[in-house]
Amino acid sequence: MRVFYGFEHLPHFDHPAVTVGSYDGVHLGHRALIERLVGEARAAGGESIVMTFEPHPRIALGRAEGLRLLTTLDEKIALLEGLGVDNLIVIPFDRTFSALTGREFVDRYLIGRLGAETLVAGFNHRFGHDGLACDDPQVCERLRVVRVGPCTVDGVRVSSTAIRQRFESGDLAGAEHLLGHPLSKSLRQDRPVAENDSLENK
Repeated sequence: MRVFYGFEHLPHFDHPAVTVGSYDGVHLGHRALIERLVGEARAAGGESIVMTFEPHPRIALGRAEGLRLLTTLDEKIALLEGLGVDNLIVIPFDRTFSALTGREFVDRYLIGRLGAETLVAGFNHRFGHDGLACDDPQVCERLRVVRVGPCTVDGVRVSSTAIRQRFESGDLAGAEHLLGHPLSKSLRQDRPVAENDSLENK
């Protein structure tokens, strides 16, 4: 997997299929979407591209109080590579970038810089500060849009928030069940102590 930081010096991509998101944790829901992305790219004889953010948008915008990230950037890179992604673009997220409208993001970056042909997006994904929907004509008339529905496990909709809630409550097994892989070592070392988890049991 090739990793690019920012949008400068990007190569030409062949028939790119692209997805955009934070992908914190690269959990089972993310995995279903990424697998669809890779499949769409291969079916078109093209390349898969994941665009992710660093730092997390909530951190960049000063809204990160109580936010515990599930993966470091390096861990995220390793997990995405393991899913067969061809290219990862790490977007330097800041207030200027956050001010882009959805149309500006599509025009300047998805099409302008990447030459995207296919967009693979989650069922509730939106672009820009104006929340441009993926099925808006400004998007779907210019890109082939593939929507991926929600992922549920044992009746629970998988999300980074749901995983964080289980982790914070000390339910590490439940968090890993939704992640689909072990919690990172750094996260385990910083884990909260559940009421029934005494020091003697550690």
